[in-house]
Amino acid sequence: MTVLRLARSELKRMTGGLLPKLTILALALVPLLYGAVYLYANWDPYGKLNQIDAALVVQDSGAAAADGTRLEAGRKVAESLVDGHVFNWKTVASTEEADQGVSNGTYAFALKIPQDFSANLVSPGSFDAANQAMLNVTTNDANNYLLSTIVDKLTTAVHTTVAKEVGEETANQLLTGFGTIHTQMLKASDGAGQLADGVARLHDGTVTLHQGTGELKSGATGLYNGEVKLRDGATSLSAGAGQLSSGLTQLKDKTAALPADAQQLADGAAQVAAGNAALNAAFKTQAQALPGQLTAAQQAAAQAQRSRVVASTSRLVAAGVLSQEQADKVVADVDATAAPPAASAAASASAAKLQAAAAQVQKLADGSAAVSAGASQLAGAAPALSDAVGQASAGADQLAAGSAALAAGQQNAVDGAGKLVQGAQKLDDGAAQLESGAATASDGARTLAAELAQGAGKVPNPDGAQKDSLSKVIADPVTVSNVSQAKAGSYGAGLAPFFLTLALWIGIFMLVQAMRPVTQRALASNAPAWKIAAGGWLPFLAVSAVQASLLTLVVDVGLGLDPAHPVLMWFLMLAAAMAFSAIIQGVVALLGSPGKLVVLILLVLQLVSSGGTFPWQTTPEPLHVVHQILPMGYVVSGMRHLIYGADLAIILPTMLGLVGYTLLGLAMSTVAVRKNKYWTLKTLKPEIAV
Repeated sequence: MTVLRLARSELKRMTGGLLPKLTILALALVPLLYGAVYLYANWDPYGKLNQIDAALVVQDSGAAAADGTRLEAGRKVAESLVDGHVFNWKTVASTEEADQGVSNGTYAFALKIPQDFSANLVSPGSFDAANQAMLNVTTNDANNYLLSTIVDKLTTAVHTTVAKEVGEETANQLLTGFGTIHTQMLKASDGAGQLADGVARLHDGTVTLHQGTGELKSGATGLYNGEVKLRDGATSLSAGAGQLSSGLTQLKDKTAALPADAQQLADGAAQVAAGNAALNAAFKTQAQALPGQLTAAQQAAAQAQRSRVVASTSRLVAAGVLSQEQADKVVADVDATAAPPAASAAASASAAKLQAAAAQVQKLADGSAAVSAGASQLAGAAPALSDAVGQASAGADQLAAGSAALAAGQQNAVDGAGKLVQGAQKLDDGAAQLESGAATASDGARTLAAELAQGAGKVPNPDGAQKDSLSKVIADPVTVSNVSQAKAGSYGAGLAPFFLTLALWIGIFMLVQAMRPVTQRALASNAPAWKIAAGGWLPFLAVSAVQASLLTLVVDVGLGLDPAHPVLMWFLMLAAAMAFSAIIQGVVALLGSPGKLVVLILLVLQLVSSGGTFPWQTTPEPLHVVHQILPMGYVVSGMRHLIYGADLAIILPTMLGLVGYTLLGLAMSTVAVRKNKYWTLKTLKPEIAV
């Protein structure tokens, strides 16, 4: 029994009636139901976004730009969105209404342009109040998850466009500012030259100033020395005036009673003179009548006379006319003269003494008269002397106060002169520094003028055309030259490699639900195991080839996939059908009904590891091993190269790899045939049949 006969026998069994024929036809169309229908539904979803309602709220109030023009950025953005027809934009009056519409599903999302949108766009013209312009987007993943990603791309595009337009305007103003800076720097260079000339003249003036401050310092030193000497003299004058004032004050105090005392002295001296005259007369009279006339009354008169003499001499002593010794002598003489006679025998002697005393009293009377006359003159001159002493004392007080003030003021003058010396020294030092600094400033001003002139040449001064060109470059400095070596024409074309491969696996997997991996008749024959295995696989290959061909034809012609290499793509689909059918038939033949579960598990593993949507490198590390072991990832990669027109170098290794997977499947089927050659109770009555 040949392999072809075994395969033909199985195909006859499968197509022996109308229902089996319809079953095979339905199984052949399974990949179309999964792959072609899915691709048809998602062939160009981005081209149908204009059927999605989106809320648009424009609250921008506009703003005045730096050049005085009016910017209505919010209105321009809204108009460009509506004219673009990317979404079906619905203008909404308020943000609350838009948010409510997104919440209840009336709108897929909402784009809100706030009131300060234009104002924030022009704010970079003011360094103190620059703010970013905001576009507020409200989405709801309950409406659609992928829609949020699409909206992000839209808002990014709007952001880029607005930023580019505003950036061009800002850059144009910046370049205009460079031209202004260039002009102003030229003016500044001229001004710096004039400044250099002025600083040179300033330096000449500082030289003269330094010379003057040197002379001022010398003069201040001489003034200080003179002030010190003057201070010392004023201090001496103040000390002498103080002593004079003190002495005159004492003299004034002692002579305050001089007029009255002088008058009393004059009066007393007159009385003394009169008394002495009377006494002299009495002495003479008594001397003559003394011997018989000495009576107690005479003694009383003598005593009274003595009292008057004592009082008079006391006043003369107090007035400084007589000394105390002279006064005592007069009183003693009066006492001696006034002594009563001891006896009559002594009367003569007493008379003689009285005569002698009378002579003395006469002298005393003459002296008293002279004293009285001098005392009268003294009494007349004493008031004038007292007034003069008072005036001299007051003048001495004023002299003392003035000399003290002069001494204090002169000390202040000395201190001021000292500070003047210090200030003159600092002024001279400062003048020296100013002279040095002026020389440095003169050199610096010359350098500044030269550097400003040189710098002005380096500051750009673009004309109108240059500003326009540079503004565009500054606003959008990076442009992407996107060279696509292989490009999918649409979203459906991008998913086609993955879903065609996936649909082919699912369609072949469905074949095991109606086709037997190995026929019982073949197992009962004496044919070699590999022939039986190949004979059981060929019907799977035939139907899967039909599936692959139909799927390719419908996608290419019906959906307009337009692959770059349609024939090679068909061959790769056939190779994939060959490998997939061999593996699925081999697994189910080897494991029986549990093998169908294994095939389903293999489907799931390849679904997540083949890199059909996201790159397989982004999957968890264990799935990388699955990607490298199972065939679907290689088929997806090969289909991309053939559909998009990429390098064909990987096609041959892919084909050879699929041949290897085919041989692996046939090997499993051969093992299954050998295993099933020996029947058991489980063969006749399996534990489970699916």
